[in-house]
Amino acid sequence: MRLEVAMDALQFIYDMGQSQLFRVYHQAIEEQEPPFVFASFDTRPEADAWLMAQNPVPDRAAVLVAGEYFKVMDLPELGKGTRRLLSSPILKFYLQDMWEKAKAPVALFSTREEAETWLREQPEPPRQVAILIDGKPYLAAWHHRIQLRILYPLTPPEAAPT
Repeated sequence: MRLEVAMDALQFIYDMGQSQLFRVYHQAIEEQEPPFVFASFDTRPEADAWLMAQNPVPDRAAVLVAGEYFKVMDLPELGKGTRRLLSSPILKFYLQDMWEKAKAPVALFSTREEAETWLREQPEPPRQVAILIDGKPYLAAWHHRIQLRILYPLTPPEAAPT
């Protein structure tokens, strides 16, 4: 039964013309890129307005709101207006993993503004590299699907919020 479901899922990907996107998605997993996101917003009201305008709703898709991950949830069985953005811990787990795997920083900056300028000016943005800002570790990351360059603070697992 599980094998049949997996085969059906692959056939769906091919039938919908999404095989190239699936290859890119799988490669991103292999290369430990930041968790996949469907869209990014500066504020929660922007994200909520976008969500209410979606038809169909990208149910269970991840979106970034001010650098934080949320999952899109659509529960039509509960009636109208049941679309929600629920906080997702996936970024916390990813950053903990990157903390453990971080190599020597590729660049040092005094301020976040300097680091953001550097990241913005990279002709080929790094998928994920460690940098230091004022002596604190950050991950400079590239969400290629949505063309987003972003800085995430890296904290040791014991210091990470729960």
